[in-house]
Amino acid sequence: MNRQQQKRLGRLRRHRRVRKKVFGTEERPRLVVFRSLRHFYAQIIDDTASRTLASASTQQADVREALGDNGTGGCAAAKVVGQRLAEKALAHGIKKVVLDRGGFRYHGRVKTLADAAREGGLTF
Repeated sequence: MNRQQQKRLGRLRRHRRVRKKVFGTEERPRLVVFRSLRHFYAQIIDDTASRTLASASTQQADVREALGDNGTGGCAAAKVVGQRLAEKALAHGIKKVVLDRGGFRYHGRVKTLADAAREGGLTF
């Protein structure tokens, strides 16, 4: 098994460990984060109804316009995605969420997204 496979399997193992404890309800849905090398994705999920309530990613046109030439993979992109997600969540009446960091460490892009969502009005 090469290094990339080991890193991926380690992240998936951490993700399973986090998902044992984190569960999204109707009152407090789950904010899921996924980051790839090129893009950043976040969505708010109600696990009891198995529904996605709001989502934002760097592949959406409005996010790309806000980023301009800064690229879609860095902290600036994560901040814009967090702000857009908070706007959509508040429009649906969602104020409290629980963070599912997806097996990623809570630093860099993941932390930037969480801080931007807090500034946008979400409570963790």
